[in-house]
Amino acid sequence: MIKIVFYGTGDFAAAVLRQIAVDGQFEILGVITQPDRPVGRRQETQKTSVKITAEKLGLAIMAPATLKDFDAPILTEADLGVVAEYGLIIPRRLLDLPKHKTVNLHGSILPFYRGASPIQTAILNGESKTGVTLMLMDEKMDHGPILAVTETPIRPDETQKELFARLADVAAKLFIDQAPRYVAGELRPIEQNHALATYCKILTRADGQINFSRSAQEIYNQYRALTPWPGIWTTFDGRRLKLTKIALTGNAELTSGKIKVNDGRIFIGSGINTAIEILALQMEGKKNLPAQEFIKGTRDFDGATVI
Repeated sequence: MIKIVFYGTGDFAAAVLRQIAVDGQFEILGVITQPDRPVGRRQETQKTSVKITAEKLGLAIMAPATLKDFDAPILTEADLGVVAEYGLIIPRRLLDLPKHKTVNLHGSILPFYRGASPIQTAILNGESKTGVTLMLMDEKMDHGPILAVTETPIRPDETQKELFARLADVAAKLFIDQAPRYVAGELRPIEQNHALATYCKILTRADGQINFSRSAQEIYNQYRALTPWPGIWTTFDGRRLKLTKIALTGNAELTSGKIKVNDGRIFIGSGINTAIEILALQMEGKKNLPAQEFIKGTRDFDGATVI
């Protein structure tokens, strides 16, 4: 069996870990994840998805706040380090400790979309395909040589949550199929074409603000990319208005940001003579409501303009 140490934090990584654990080719010596952190309005301490999964699997868990001075003897016992959605910088000295060093499962077709939000950014930019890259890690972000890639189409209505789940399965299969070949010396690392590299940032709530001068398709891509978090939003009556479910509609004689209510349905004008339909929405401090329910409790909505 191939002995591995797994680094990961979120749902994507947890799904990959579960599939590796049951495959039978790998012995997981330990799991390194981020520490428990306070989340939400109540700031309740929450375990990472990977920690919850590792506990269920009965695996050894380490959760250092930083890896700067971290010492993990099990890394020297491992054949391979495996990283998926970890989120902390891993020093080169740790990457090189396993016998065959450390690989990363990155949610894009490298060298495109290096960085923190490759899956969301691909949807945001209207890409028709994405994938997962298995790469050998070096000290630079998503910079190391490529071992294998699996490509997959992005479905026209696919949200980031749906694509994350699907790519986790792609990533697990890629690792299970190709890691044994790499350890056996059957895969030759191929240097990336760094001149073609593109980058994506850490997303914040500000990225969800809608610019209604953009086309309906661009706004719909923003919705797909940022749902459920950070979500897309605009401002109405001085308060944040979150659009929790939207759909594309046909051409419309509405100026950008203009609201039209018609037979219990809500439309907002966007660029290039297009519009989006709002199926559900949430006013700041209020409950998320279907369009028909929202209209009943909101005055002066029809004909107003959002910004």
